[in-house]
Amino acid sequence: MNKLFPKEALKERLDKLHQAGQTIVFTNGCFDILHVGHVRYLREAKKLGNVLVLALNSDASVRAIKGEKRPLVPEDERADIMAALESIDYVILFDDPTPQGLIEYLQPDILVKGGDWAEEAIVGADFVKAAGGRVVTIPLTEGRSTTNIVEKIRQVYG
Repeated sequence: MNKLFPKEALKERLDKLHQAGQTIVFTNGCFDILHVGHVRYLREAKKLGNVLVLALNSDASVRAIKGEKRPLVPEDERADIMAALESIDYVILFDDPTPQGLIEYLQPDILVKGGDWAEEAIVGADFVKAAGGRVVTIPLTEGRSTTNIVEKIRQVYG
């Protein structure tokens, strides 16, 4: 099953799922190097509802956030990897620095971010709560991050 959808097609699918009483969970991120922390986070996010939508930062968006040396893995490959995960139902790429517009357009029931985010700093939290949804933070897996992996590679390979 193809999990990668353009914005309009995904909106149409999610609207039908909403009408059928399904709970839509939304999360976003760069997911530059997939690691166990990501997998555990996404597994927990999926448990919060029926459908998990992953908004994946495009290459341009990652560069704007993380700097010119990122992403390490191109967007089409990151999207393919993320779509292969059982916990993820839909993947959508976005170019903006934040997913605010996408959250407002798709109108998820639950917005999820990692535990390193304070709720007041989570983009889209106010919108989701105002629409009757909720915001959930999921604890991170200690010591597991793309930054840590990159640093370890630098130490080993210079």
